[in-house]
Amino acid sequence: MSGLPERYDSALHLPFNRACLAGRFVMKSSGDDPGGAGYGVLLDNSCLLVDASRADLSLPWGDWTAGNSLYLGDWQGQPCRLVDLGQADVLPEGLQSLSLLQQEPQLSIDLLSIGGLGRMLLYWQDRSRYCGVCGMPMAWLPDAWGRHCSQCQAQAYPAIHPCAIVLVTRPGEVLLTRKANWAPGRYSLVAGFQELGEALEETAAREVLEETGVQIGNIRYVGSQCWPFPSQVMVGFVADYLGGELTVDKQELDDARWFAVDRLPVLPPKRSIARYIIDSVLDRK
Repeated sequence: MSGLPERYDSALHLPFNRACLAGRFVMKSSGDDPGGAGYGVLLDNSCLLVDASRADLSLPWGDWTAGNSLYLGDWQGQPCRLVDLGQADVLPEGLQSLSLLQQEPQLSIDLLSIGGLGRMLLYWQDRSRYCGVCGMPMAWLPDAWGRHCSQCQAQAYPAIHPCAIVLVTRPGEVLLTRKANWAPGRYSLVAGFQELGEALEETAAREVLEETGVQIGNIRYVGSQCWPFPSQVMVGFVADYLGGELTVDKQELDDARWFAVDRLPVLPPKRSIARYIIDSVLDRK
């Protein structure tokens, strides 16, 4: 059974967006760690370890200050630290490991989102250990979420990669695509990374043309979602079909089709902005 809502009033409240943590989590710089016991965001690759001893799953409490922990801020008014268990030989006992990537997550939306934030930070930490200018080791800045080089004083901040994702419509139909490694029968939207010099609307038009041969116009923004697998922000659009014969780029896609709006295939899970765009544009209850 999923711990997530059945419907979202706004893309702002989709899982992994910071709005999901409002009232529970206050992010602070890593140099502000007050010490002592606190909550732990314990990650084993893309799995979050939680305390399942009570009716509601919760972040485990303990002394997570040793080793490779990183202070994130306050969770429910108490210190909260990120711990990478990916290299650990033995995981802490008495905790349940739940995937952040489940189609129907058992985690609540706030736990899913704090786990995603931790996953994003660990990914960037692993790729920013050394200075991109001089190659010397980097250290966390004491008062901001960034790293600095003690040798050349260069600074670096977490890299976030923008992607455009777009639903193409024409009267009574929508254009959906699928990749070969997706769940059987599942279709979703055209998506791709922004390239140098592009507005995101240009990214959307280029990706649709490259992958399906279809030309689009009247591109309208719908909403966005942080996607920490590993470090994207998915920027969602809806667009009108202008022309072009459907031609599938087999290097990128397994299939692409026009579907009648009342005969849609298996769709992405509701935790994704792809599904949010489909449901909101087609007013699917």
